[in-house]
Amino acid sequence: MTAVTKFLPYAPGMNAGSVAVVVTQDVDVPSWDLYELSIPCTLFGKPQPDLVDTWYDLRLCADEAGTGPRDGSPAGLSLRTPYGLDDLADADTVIVPSVPDACVEDGMPLPPKLISALRRAHEAGARMVSLCTGAFALAEAGLLDGRRATAHWMHTAQLAERYPKVRVDDSVLYVDDGDVLTSAGLTAGLDLCLHLVRRDLGSHVANQLARRMVVPAHRPGGQAQFIDLSVPTADDEGLGPVLEWALQRLDQPLTVDDLARRAAMSPRTFYRRIQAATGTTPVQWLLNQRIGRAQGLLEATDLPVERVGELSGLGTANNLRHHFTRHVGVSPTEYRRAFPGAAPHSRPSGV
Repeated sequence: MTAVTKFLPYAPGMNAGSVAVVVTQDVDVPSWDLYELSIPCTLFGKPQPDLVDTWYDLRLCADEAGTGPRDGSPAGLSLRTPYGLDDLADADTVIVPSVPDACVEDGMPLPPKLISALRRAHEAGARMVSLCTGAFALAEAGLLDGRRATAHWMHTAQLAERYPKVRVDDSVLYVDDGDVLTSAGLTAGLDLCLHLVRRDLGSHVANQLARRMVVPAHRPGGQAQFIDLSVPTADDEGLGPVLEWALQRLDQPLTVDDLARRAAMSPRTFYRRIQAATGTTPVQWLLNQRIGRAQGLLEATDLPVERVGELSGLGTANNLRHHFTRHVGVSPTEYRRAFPGAAPHSRPSGV
C-alpha cells in the first residue's frame, strides 16, 4: 500500500511546513466540491498551539492572485488571496482538491497554467497531493506516470482510460507513494490529510486532531472504498463494544476466535461483519491497532523497544521491528528519532 515513508523530523519551534491549496479562478463556486476544498483548509489552516509550537502555513493559490470565482455565483462566495499559481513552487506540500466535473466527464481541458505550475512545484521538491478528482490534474501534469494512484471509484475508469500510464487502483482509500499521494473522494480525503499530519508531526498529534474532529484516528490507505451497507445497524452496535474491549487488551494475546466469542458470534460471522464494517480483516485490524499503539509509545515515552513490543502486543523486539518497518516504512528507532519533541521520560500508567 505505502512506499517508504519520508518523515519530516519535527522539533519544537519549527514550522510544520507550508501547504498550498490550488483554486482555479475560472471555476464558479457551484462547480466546486466545497467539501474537498474545506478539508485541507480545516486541517492545515487552524493553529493547534497546545499540540505543537507552530502549525502549518496554509496558502490558497488562485490562477490570478487576488481574485476568485466570478461575481454572481449562486453560493455567494468569493476568494481573495495574495497567492497565485506561481507560488506553488515555494510550498512544501501542494494539494489539488476536486477539479470541475466538466474536466472529468466532458474532457474539458484543465488550465495549462495550472499544469505548468504543478510540474514546477514537483520539480522544486514539493510533496504533491490530490483529493478525489484532483488526481486528473496530477495525471495531466505527468506526475502519476508509472505510479499507483486512486480517485473516487466513480471516476477511476475515466482516469485509467485517459491516462494509461497511471496504475489506477479503485479499491483503496488513498495511496502514499512517498512524494506523490492520491485519495478517493469525500471522507477519504480527510483520511489522507490526517495521514500527512501523522507523517509530519507524529501519531499523537494526528490522533488528537482526529479526536477533535470526531473522526477515526487512523484508517489505513489500503482499507477498501467499498463498505457493505447491507449489514444491519444493529450488527455495528454489537461490534463497537468488542472492538473497544480489544483496544484495552492489545498487550495480551488475542485471536479472531477470542473476539468472536466476546461478540457472541461464530468466527465466520464475525470475520464477515468486521470486514463489512471496517473494510479490513480482523487480523489486519488488530495489527493496525498494535502498530498505532507502538507509534504512540515510541513518541511519548523512552521505553525500550522490547517493552514497546510487549505493550503493543507485537511481541519481541525483532517482531516489532519486522511489522513496524513493513507498515510504517522505517524502523522503530528511526521513527522515534524523527520526533524529538516527544516527552522523553514519560511513562504510561501502570508501566
